[in-house]
Amino acid sequence: MDKRVILASASPRRRELLEQIGIDFEIGISNQEELYVSTKPSEIVKELASQKAHNVAAKIQGELENVIIIGADTIVVLDNQILGKPKDEEEACQMLFRLQGKPHQVFTGTAILSYDEKGMLTVNTHAEETKVFVHEMDESEINGYIQTGEPMDKAGAYGIQGKFAAYIDKIEGDYYNVVGLPISYIYQQMKHYMGGEDEKTESI
Repeated sequence: MDKRVILASASPRRRELLEQIGIDFEIGISNQEELYVSTKPSEIVKELASQKAHNVAAKIQGELENVIIIGADTIVVLDNQILGKPKDEEEACQMLFRLQGKPHQVFTGTAILSYDEKGMLTVNTHAEETKVFVHEMDESEINGYIQTGEPMDKAGAYGIQGKFAAYIDKIEGDYYNVVGLPISYIYQQMKHYMGGEDEKTESI
């Protein structure tokens, strides 16, 4: 069954991952303010991903038959503290100094809203965790990386798929989750939903 697929994210990295596995989709930008009530990182990312997906759905009310909307949100967690996108180079420097020489966790939450031919909704939310080990970095390496401009639009002030790869000792878990989307999980879910086998239930 053909369905309209919408990625509720402006992230070029998430777009590239969906393109990589051959899914035809369009972009729907969420302007949802990122507010959450959850306290666990895994729940926070699911909550934020769901908000983004529902925000995009609200913009196309009346056009939701045979539509799948994918929302996603990624956070970096170090010592139980969330590191978001740095607001400036100074904050990026502080984040990278804290991350270097230590392991941290990356959580990506996804929310898939699948509407059938009658507009009935199935919701699936999921959180993936990956542990990332960063090599020790000196001040010149941190400053040099910041000057590349890579850190400024990324949670935790780094991109594993870019120049920061030089400082990744190892990971435990899904690499693509750190990039921004647990793409194998998404693919398996899309096989189910695109096959038109949706059940009219909400699964969390």
